[in-house]
Amino acid sequence: MTDAENGAPEETSADSGVVPGQASPDARDTPAAPGTPDAPAAPEAPAAPRQDAAGDDRAAAVAALAERVRSVGRPGGDGDAPAPGSAGTGEAAADRAATDEQRAQALKDTAEVLTAGGAPASLAAAAVAVFGDGAAQQLRDDPWLVLTLPAVRPEHADGFARGLLGPAAGPGDQRRAKALVGWLLEQAALRGHSALEIGEVVSGLERLGVPDSAGAVQAAVVDGGAMPFQEELTGAEAHAAGGDEEDEPPTRTLLALERLALAEESLADGLVRLMSTFVPGEDPADPADPAEGAGAGAAEENGDSEEDGAEAAEEPPAAPGPAAWEAAAAAAPSSSATALVRAAAESALVLHTGGEAARAEPAALLAAATGLGLRAWAATWTDHGRTAFAALAPLAESPAPAPVATLAELLAGAAGPGRAADGTLALDLLIVLDAPLLDVELAATLLESLADGTRLVLSGDPGQLWSAGPGRFFADLLAAKACPAVASRTPDFGPIGELVSGVGIGELQPVEAPDKEVVILTAKDAGEAVHRAVQLLTDSIPRALGIPAEQVVLLTPGHGGGAGTRALNAAAKARLNPGPGRFGGFDPGDRVADSPTPGHTRPARVLDGDAAGLHLEYPDGSRRTVPPAEVGKLRHGWALTVHQAVGRRWPGAVVVLPDDAGAALTRQWVYTAFGRGERHLSVVHAAGPALAQAVAERPAAPRTTRLRAILAENAAESY
Repeated sequence: MTDAENGAPEETSADSGVVPGQASPDARDTPAAPGTPDAPAAPEAPAAPRQDAAGDDRAAAVAALAERVRSVGRPGGDGDAPAPGSAGTGEAAADRAATDEQRAQALKDTAEVLTAGGAPASLAAAAVAVFGDGAAQQLRDDPWLVLTLPAVRPEHADGFARGLLGPAAGPGDQRRAKALVGWLLEQAALRGHSALEIGEVVSGLERLGVPDSAGAVQAAVVDGGAMPFQEELTGAEAHAAGGDEEDEPPTRTLLALERLALAEESLADGLVRLMSTFVPGEDPADPADPAEGAGAGAAEENGDSEEDGAEAAEEPPAAPGPAAWEAAAAAAPSSSATALVRAAAESALVLHTGGEAARAEPAALLAAATGLGLRAWAATWTDHGRTAFAALAPLAESPAPAPVATLAELLAGAAGPGRAADGTLALDLLIVLDAPLLDVELAATLLESLADGTRLVLSGDPGQLWSAGPGRFFADLLAAKACPAVASRTPDFGPIGELVSGVGIGELQPVEAPDKEVVILTAKDAGEAVHRAVQLLTDSIPRALGIPAEQVVLLTPGHGGGAGTRALNAAAKARLNPGPGRFGGFDPGDRVADSPTPGHTRPARVLDGDAAGLHLEYPDGSRRTVPPAEVGKLRHGWALTVHQAVGRRWPGAVVVLPDDAGAALTRQWVYTAFGRGERHLSVVHAAGPALAQAVAERPAAPRTTRLRAILAENAAESY
């Protein structure tokens, strides 16, 4: 059961898409072959330092990426359609009709090529989405391109190539080698790596039967399919590599997919940009006149006045000085909140760490900033987090709606302050909750959405699981020590808080729970674990604690196995809402998990279904109809993986640890799982000593990233 590896997405958009005669693997049930410690010597690949011509090319590419990101939401940007009834509507309709006809022909041609090679025609839509209308010809020219499509593995791609090319499809084909390099890097990205050591790639190619694996890597680098980077090792990594203080520091060569390399470069550049353009406010020249700030003084120096007039410039944003910030800090409700307000007053980038109770501190900062006249907003990972954060004091005490949105809503423009003329968010301060869940690509998009000098506060619990996508943005920032970090002193109270705090430091100790806040049950195998978990969900917890079954969640490491989400959901449905599943496998009243993108899951309830699709209702009262073609992406939602549950809590949580879960468990996973219950936590434990071993010895599944090294390099260049 490997579909719960730390941080990796646990949903696949297709369960098919493989060569006939092969099993349809779940992308998380079949991990990529990892590299071995005894990898052969890496081929000589260009290091491409940032200062040389290659570095200039990457800088230009990063700038281009940044410009594309900035265009999102910009007035007149790509995607704007003519207003209804405007000139050109007829031509637009004709163009759309022609485009639809062209796309239909492309799908038909691509399906024919796929069928000719023995692959399912159902992959045609994915192929056209990836390769465009010329997908059919591209697949004929290079059959191994099919490896970039969902759920296709190397053995499937080899079979497809033999179907099209016959005996000419050999293991040493350069097209095959290039595709396998990209596939290995994509598989690494699914496991959270934004880059991979070159020796691991070479070893992976050798296991896949590539005759000249070193040459294949070099060819991929020359062709642009992978980008190489040389890094110096420091600290424990250098010591492990055999480095000596008197010798040159050891180095490693990394390979990265272009999109991830550019995202990390763009992310680092964005962080440096915010910090280098930040200008703190100044106290008024006349303390008795707080309106006499920097903006007013600048207007007077330029000869502007209210009498001048009609064409007056836009009023500059508020810029409170040290005295105003110190007064706000002194009024904060706790010493940790005071420290956070002071840090935000003096720095453009601030990190804040703490558990659930510590969320009161960024809430206090948000209230203080809005009270100082700043355009301040907070962004949470889920709608549940948004509601819970807005209910914290002092935000809940304000008559105005709290300036809180989900990060997705904020970036899409569905909520929040809107965009300035240059396309950036109209903000002076942004507080991002659940920051460890940001992967490098989303973090880069966020940074490019912020104007120069904007204050950014990243808040989260460093003990929880990292992002579903590649990278470890928040952890790398903490390790780089590139900005102030405020560690909360506010503990999570109660037996659950005590248990979770112990796990966070590597200790699994029993806690006193007089009101049954924490209950541990043992099970001898997966079947008994499922039985006990469903009994807790449907009877024991509602009866003994008064928590309704719909407010209790079952959590487990993965989807497969004897006690994965599939088995648990089948048992829960049989007990709570039996039915034939007449609407795509679902019935009215079913709990479902809606995962529109990896790392984002919204629990919902089925209202009904008809020809239009499946009608869902979410906990916040909103509703959505899922089209019939997309119903297959939904799962039943009584049981979730812990990765699906991040950013959300329930009154009651039942954590199921099957007997085959040992390899999937880490301290991070246990810490996150145990913290999902607000009032009650039950643990159905069939993992034996693997649980205590994971808590004590396996903090987190390792990830290879470049962000920390890039930040260190930028700091050295600035110095």
